[in-house]
Amino acid sequence: MAPPSTTEFIDRLPAAFRGWLSGRRIEEVECIVPDIAGISRGKAMPAAKFSREDRMFLPTSIFHQTISGDYVDMHDVMQWTESDMVLKPDFAAATAAPWADDVTLQIIHNVEDLSGKPVPVSPRNVLKRVVQLYAAEGWAPVVAPEMEFYLIKPNLNPNEPIEPPVGRTGRQMVSRQAYSMSAVDEYGKVIDDIYEFSEAQGFEIDTIIQEGGAGQVEINLLHGDPLKLADQVFFFKRTIREAALRNNCFATFMAKPMQHEPGSAMHIHHSVVEAKTGRNIFTDESGGPTAYFNSFIAGLQRHIPDVVCMLAPYVNSYRRFVPGGAAPINLEWGPDNRTTGIRVPISHPESRRVENRVVGMDTNPYLALAASLACGYLGMKGDLKPREAVAGEAYKQPRALPRDLLAALDLFKDRSVTAVLGEEFCALYRTIKRDEVETFLRVISPWERDHLLLNV
Repeated sequence: MAPPSTTEFIDRLPAAFRGWLSGRRIEEVECIVPDIAGISRGKAMPAAKFSREDRMFLPTSIFHQTISGDYVDMHDVMQWTESDMVLKPDFAAATAAPWADDVTLQIIHNVEDLSGKPVPVSPRNVLKRVVQLYAAEGWAPVVAPEMEFYLIKPNLNPNEPIEPPVGRTGRQMVSRQAYSMSAVDEYGKVIDDIYEFSEAQGFEIDTIIQEGGAGQVEINLLHGDPLKLADQVFFFKRTIREAALRNNCFATFMAKPMQHEPGSAMHIHHSVVEAKTGRNIFTDESGGPTAYFNSFIAGLQRHIPDVVCMLAPYVNSYRRFVPGGAAPINLEWGPDNRTTGIRVPISHPESRRVENRVVGMDTNPYLALAASLACGYLGMKGDLKPREAVAGEAYKQPRALPRDLLAALDLFKDRSVTAVLGEEFCALYRTIKRDEVETFLRVISPWERDHLLLNV
């Protein structure tokens, strides 16, 4: 089959991109595949070459890399041949790169093996796998992620502490100003560029607020299809970084970038609707909660410990989970209660939803959504029953989350979870994360030099 012409592939792109293009010629196309860490891998090429390409390839080894760029050994005799996988453009997941000097299209690609089967270790395919399990039941999950991040002063030396950036007043923010409009205005140029870039990409922002930390911002997205929202978070991370760089600061999605400031979460709101009717299965005809609603919560309570290594994927992630901190370390649930790990927000009955507050912003959005939805799915399929809702503050409830990544990986073995996510993916993920921990343990920290160098 002949490859599409330039005109033909442009006609398949989202309306938002075609509107932004406004008769201009596409100069460059970025062919992107999200890796295990959620980093963009791929290749860039002139638009004319993209329109002529019959098939594109990348080595499967892009999924075997750790966050530091090392490759893990999976004891597969074929691994080091670095065989190719086929890239298939998903034209629904295409947006502008409005910060680029040239007119640039960025497009996420699906990946298949040479026989046409989805590559099972691709994070995007892991999420698709979970969504398909919902579809087999006649369900369609609906999600809404909240993205917390820090704007920081450019940090060129990793040995130096991270600091808030200088705002429009010429001063650094030094105190917590949650929900302050003046604090948001302090970094108004960055926010304006985020809005501008988002509009060019066809992304709708629900709200932007000042979060609890100095220089910490939260962006909320509208509810929608999990794959579409994961794509948006993936694109948004780059968008926010580019907007920050344009204004002489960095944006970081580290879970805990500053010692004395709150961590950054990616809270996920979930509901489930009937695929045919769009009816929310969490609400019955009288407007009350259903057994599915309770079982979804129970699934999160039962299985979040099994997948917490996907919701908190790095050694730094566990610095959020400290007693008395803003991030809950319990897996209790309650209505309108931000001290619980699982919150039920105030909503109309038809919008009844469950919020997972454990997830860190440093996650791969595809894997975070897949893991959280997998927990809820197993709860509904197993007809699990939740514990009684907590009334009042839950911070003093027993700790339900592991203290570090190694402990989290020890829990990543539940057979029902691995069956939903895919055995091959789980084996690879476990290997990558253990390698990252071993790499981290080779680093000597400033704390060790401060307190051990001359005292022990």
